[in-house]
Amino acid sequence: MEVISNIVAKVNSILWDYLLIILLCGTGIYFTIRLKFVQIVKFKDGWNRTFGGLSLKGKAADKEGMSSFQSLATAIAAQVGTGNLAGAATALIAGGPGAIFWMWMSAFFGMATIFVEASLGQKYKTTTEDGHVIGGPAYYISAAYKGAFGKFLAGLFAIFIILALGFMGNMVQSNSISGAFVNAFPSVKPIYVGIVCAVIAAFIFIGGLRRIASFTEKIVPIMALFYIIGSVIIVIMNIKNLPSSIALIFTGAFNPQAVIGGGLGIGIQQAMRFGVARGLFSNEAGMGSTPHAHALAKVKHPCEQGVVAMIGVFFDTFIVVTLTALVILTSNILQTQIYPLASAADIPEILKGVGLPQEAFRMGFGFFGVVFVAVCLFFFAFTTIVGWYFFGEQNIKYLFGVKATKVYAVLVVCFVLLGSALKVDLVWSLADTFNGLMVIPNLLGLLALGGVASALFKEYNDLNKK
Repeated sequence: MEVISNIVAKVNSILWDYLLIILLCGTGIYFTIRLKFVQIVKFKDGWNRTFGGLSLKGKAADKEGMSSFQSLATAIAAQVGTGNLAGAATALIAGGPGAIFWMWMSAFFGMATIFVEASLGQKYKTTTEDGHVIGGPAYYISAAYKGAFGKFLAGLFAIFIILALGFMGNMVQSNSISGAFVNAFPSVKPIYVGIVCAVIAAFIFIGGLRRIASFTEKIVPIMALFYIIGSVIIVIMNIKNLPSSIALIFTGAFNPQAVIGGGLGIGIQQAMRFGVARGLFSNEAGMGSTPHAHALAKVKHPCEQGVVAMIGVFFDTFIVVTLTALVILTSNILQTQIYPLASAADIPEILKGVGLPQEAFRMGFGFFGVVFVAVCLFFFAFTTIVGWYFFGEQNIKYLFGVKATKVYAVLVVCFVLLGSALKVDLVWSLADTFNGLMVIPNLLGLLALGGVASALFKEYNDLNKK
C-alpha cells in the first residue's frame, strides 16, 4: 500500500504542482478574455434563468432530456459534495487559509470555462439508437479533432472519467460519509454505512434518468439551504473572529508563513496547488463532468444552458465552500490545534478530512454539530455519487453501448461499498490523479473549439438584442 501511495504522490506532483494549474487557470483566463468576461456580463442572465426555473417537481425527464433546472440540479448534485466540506478542510490544512483565495480565483475563471463546456455539450449532443439524447466531452472532443486522433482522445477521456468519478471519486464520497458517521457515532462500523449507501445507490441507479433527475431536483435545493443556514448561524456566533479570518485568507494567499509559521512548511506554491486541486474537485469547472448533465437540458439555444452552468460554479465555491472555510476559521480550530504543530504528520487523524468541519460545528452546536455535519455530508456526498454515476454512465454508453451500463452499475455499487472502509489520504490522492488525467483531453477539446464557442456566444447575444 505504501508503494502505491508513493507512486500516486509522484504522479500528482507532476500533474498538480505545475501542469494543471497552468492548464486550468490558463484556459479559464483565455475564455474569460475571448468571451469578454462572460461570467460577469451574463451573471444576471444566468441567475434569472436558474431561479426562474426553480422547481422541486418539474416535468419528468424522458429520452429527449430534462428541464434546464433538472440539468443544473444534477450538475450541482455532483459539484456540491465532499469537496465542499472535506475538500475545503484538507485544502486549509495542506495549503493554509490562502488556499481558499486560490479556490476563489480558479472558480472565477472556471465560470468562463464551464460556460463553454455546457454550451458545447448542448451543441454537439446526439441521439442514441434507442432515441435517447446523449452528450458530453467525448462528443465535442470527437468534433474538435477529426479522424483517429479525435476518437483516441475522446476514448481516453471516457476511460479517465469512468475511473475518476464512477469508481475512485465515488469511493471518496462513501469514505467521507462513513468517516463523518463514525466521528458522530463511534460504535458504528464504516462498512455498515457503506452497505446503506450502496443499497440506496443501487435503487436510484436502477430507476435510470427519470429517477436521477427527480431525486436531484428535490434533494439539492433542500440540502443546500439546510447547510447554508447552519453555517451562517455558526459564523454569526463567531462574528468577532470574522474580520481576522477573512484577513487570514488574503494574507495566506501571498505570505503563508506570516499566518501559520514554518512548522507545516506551507508556501505560496502549496497554497495555489491545493486551492486549485480542491477547487476543481469541488466545482468541477474544466474537468469535463457536468457537461453530461447540461447537454441534456431542453433549451432553445446552447448558451442558455451555458449561463445557467456558471451559477452552479458560483454557488458551489463562492457560497458553500466559503461558508465551510469561514466556519472553520472563525472557530479558531486551525490556529489553536493545527498550525502550532511541528509537522503535518502530527495532525490527529480525527481532524483530517470531514473531521475538521465537524469539530468546528461541535464547538458551536455541541454534539448536535457533529451529527449536523454527518447528515449534511450524507446528502452532499450521496447526491454526488448519483451525479457521478450518471456522468460515468454516459461514457460507458459512448465506449461500450447501452447494454454495458448494467455491469457498470454493479461495479459502482461495489466501489461505493469498498470506499467506505479505506484510509482517507490514499482515497483523496487517487481521486486527484484521475481527476487530473481527465482534465487534459477535455481542455484540449475546449481550446480547439474556442472559435465555435465564440461564435455561439455572439449568436446568443445577437438573439437577445432582438
